[in-house]
Amino acid sequence: MSSHIYEWGLLTLFGLLFGSFLNVLILRIPKEKSVVFPASHCPKCNNNLKFYHNIPIFSWLFLGGKCAYCKEKISIQYSIIEFLSAILFFIAYYKTQSLMYGFVVGLVFALLLGLSLIDLRYKAVPDSLNLSALSLAIFSSPSILTNLTNALLFAGGFSLLRFYVSYMVKKEALGEADIMIAATIGAMLGIKMGLVTIFLSAVIALPVFIIIKDRDLEVPFIPFLATALFIVYIFKDQFEQIWIALYG
Repeated sequence: MSSHIYEWGLLTLFGLLFGSFLNVLILRIPKEKSVVFPASHCPKCNNNLKFYHNIPIFSWLFLGGKCAYCKEKISIQYSIIEFLSAILFFIAYYKTQSLMYGFVVGLVFALLLGLSLIDLRYKAVPDSLNLSALSLAIFSSPSILTNLTNALLFAGGFSLLRFYVSYMVKKEALGEADIMIAATIGAMLGIKMGLVTIFLSAVIALPVFIIIKDRDLEVPFIPFLATALFIVYIFKDQFEQIWIALYG
């Protein structure tokens, strides 16, 4: 029991630290900047931050949400991402009861969180993060070959769906990034629960699309896919029971 608590705490702490790095990925990758250089600095006064200015959540609270040098306000987004990342790793360990697989699953969901925010802000999805999430998803459980097979099946299925839908609506529907997310879903959940995830993502997205149907707005679909994947992964047992009740 004590070893589980230790591993749980260790993974949650890593999630908090990874959340800090995730902020760097979210801000720099869409702008094609290095995620290593230059060092963390204030975007207003360009002063390099000390290590104690970069302690996840606590530094933001200690500094009162302001730069230590120029007192420019620091977005609370940084702390929110760090907190959410820690929660994702916390839940990943709870579901897997394994330090190794909890680490992998936590990384997958953290990367999907980053992809969702980038997609919402920039309407773009970096292949580097998307392929990383997909590659990790294949190793998210001991059934690596099965995970790979399911990933390929979902990628192929989504590719066919993309062609059909694009033909019917006479414009490009579903992007290549959506196909990779679908493959990640297949690897993480398998065929049945993967289909449930796709259906749930459409249900979650429906109210948004109804609201904006008369407006010329583009809504990214990846946040809905990622959210549905997270929900089904957490409540997989309950969704499987519903599937059995409906289809036997």
